[in-house]
Amino acid sequence: MLGACGAGLVRGLRAETQAWLWGTRGRSLALVHAARGLHAANWQPSPGQGPRGRPLSLSAAAVVNSAPRPLQPYLRLMRLDKPIGTWLLYLPCTWSIGLAADPGCLPDWYMLSLFGTGAVLMRGAGCTINDMWDRDYDKKVTRTASRPIAAGDISTFRSFVFLGGQLTLALGVLLCLNYYSIALGAASLLLVATYPLMKRITYWPQLALGLTFNWGALLGWSAVKGSCDPSVCLPLYFSGIMWTLIYDTIYAHQDKKDDALIGLKSTALLFREDTKKWLSGFSVAMLGALSLVGVNSGQTMPYYTALAAVGAHLAHQIYTLDIHRPEDCWEKFTSNRTIGLIIFLGIVLGNLCKAKETDKTRKNIENRMEN
Repeated sequence: MLGACGAGLVRGLRAETQAWLWGTRGRSLALVHAARGLHAANWQPSPGQGPRGRPLSLSAAAVVNSAPRPLQPYLRLMRLDKPIGTWLLYLPCTWSIGLAADPGCLPDWYMLSLFGTGAVLMRGAGCTINDMWDRDYDKKVTRTASRPIAAGDISTFRSFVFLGGQLTLALGVLLCLNYYSIALGAASLLLVATYPLMKRITYWPQLALGLTFNWGALLGWSAVKGSCDPSVCLPLYFSGIMWTLIYDTIYAHQDKKDDALIGLKSTALLFREDTKKWLSGFSVAMLGALSLVGVNSGQTMPYYTALAAVGAHLAHQIYTLDIHRPEDCWEKFTSNRTIGLIIFLGIVLGNLCKAKETDKTRKNIENRMEN
């Protein structure tokens, strides 16, 4: 015990000596280290804590914070600490893959994992492009001033190199698909590169984001089937665009004051106090398009039950939304992952029920033929 305390005192004196050389800032830090040294012999981690006494957490932000320090700015540039954007990019892909599955079968898990990897990479690439375009604007907005490029943690040159690496890996994922899907996926690059500019020239940048973020609604089907079925893929793509207009308009209300000051545009600034009316209209259009998808793909009751749940979720989300409270806007925005998951679950269960309905139809036909 005495030996441990003595060692702690030696460490403390050494820290104090370093503090005298470093100045006031270093002195404060050294005192903290000295205090830690004195209590090292008696300290025990409390339940639920890691070896350094910090609470254990599996959240995305905690994982990024625990990564090696030189990597952290790049992980934040990809927004790996805020995975909601990756979910919103990935979920339309899962809808399409699920709809393309054979009746009575689960979605292709290989395709789901492949598109999941692609979503992480392409969302990271999109955020990198966005931050490169917006580095001067981000410095003027409180919420975005700490982004790695705006804060000076990553240089423009290194951003280009990092972007090239992400796009190369994403290309590797794309090359795992059929030729039709490779061409279709490559066609989305123009949207990925230009949508960050839309906030400078139009009040509808959310529409440009919708066209970009929901490309997977087309790509997922073609990856499974070899080509797109317009009767299913186009209304699915349209419903995804309407969904993006809903959640990204809510998201844009967080920054509307800063955007107005620096001259950026958004649907939040366009709709203002009429936002809830517009969101309601987008919700009706989204549900109508998803209903058409169900009819054209022969969906069953679980699918339409899921759509009813989505309608209730959207109604609650819009009714309780407070566009003047950024924290409420963020909460409502992130809740859209639940909407996407409900739709996917409805597609999967509805597809599993198709086989049962097919068997019933066959039995009825056989009985009629026997009679």
